[in-house]
Amino acid sequence: MSKLRWLGILVVAVASISAAQEKAFEWVKASDEAAQLDPMDYHAGRVYHPASTGGNMHVDIHARMPVTVAIAPNDEWMAISQHPEQPPRLDFICTREHVVSTTFECHLPDGRPMVLLVRDERVPDRVSVQSVVAVFSHGARRFISPNDLNITYYRWDCVQNCIQPEFGWSVLVKEKYELSTAPKVYSILSPDHDGQPVWIRIKAPVPMTVALVPSTLADKIYDDPSTLSSALESTSCKQRGVQSLSFSCNVSLADGRESLVVLPEDRGKVPHKKAEIELQSNECTANCELLKKQ
Repeated sequence: MSKLRWLGILVVAVASISAAQEKAFEWVKASDEAAQLDPMDYHAGRVYHPASTGGNMHVDIHARMPVTVAIAPNDEWMAISQHPEQPPRLDFICTREHVVSTTFECHLPDGRPMVLLVRDERVPDRVSVQSVVAVFSHGARRFISPNDLNITYYRWDCVQNCIQPEFGWSVLVKEKYELSTAPKVYSILSPDHDGQPVWIRIKAPVPMTVALVPSTLADKIYDDPSTLSSALESTSCKQRGVQSLSFSCNVSLADGRESLVVLPEDRGKVPHKKAEIELQSNECTANCELLKKQ
């Protein structure tokens, strides 16, 4: 099946369930984190792993005294942490200064792990700080009261209409059969939701009529093929005079059980050859009981 045909089928499938209530998403509280910072001290928070197309993060920051909040590549941060004697290099993004209480958001680029960093903005009295390297020295005593830091993390999650019916394509018919003057009838489709997408493919050596009709009419066509014309008036899911074609249509609950009817256009000249027929339906596969509430 070509990409264009599958695209058309996907559009039909999405449209068929558009009447369902859409899921609602919001930032939902995930966890809390507390820390105490000395002057010029850094706190490394959560490491984010955005997708290849990037991602978003959202946190609440509360500090007793001003801090700077930023995002940096985690590999750069780890390099500084492991080698504090080397000159620090951090490519910050989304930097916010003089923060005491704020909601901090940032769009994270590509798939590179990024870490949340919070730095105490105070400079200790009577101490000459030559570089940021001093931040990573161990065993330094506190000169003044620590800065209390609280971080609340959030996740982007569904908050309403989260459980929805799920749909998938099922192959109901796929076979080669010997052509004959008698109609070929497949009574195998009972719609489970309105606008249910159906995909049909036919390949035959002679022009054929292909139609999806109510099963009661299909039985009449099988018993008396002359009733075909009147039966076709009751359905829009049909093709006449086709030899190689795939097409899509929709069925509804009100249609009841449906049958696929296939027969040669000219039943007086039927060759001893085979035709190929395939029928797929986009059916409910999970949470189907919710369809009754829509």
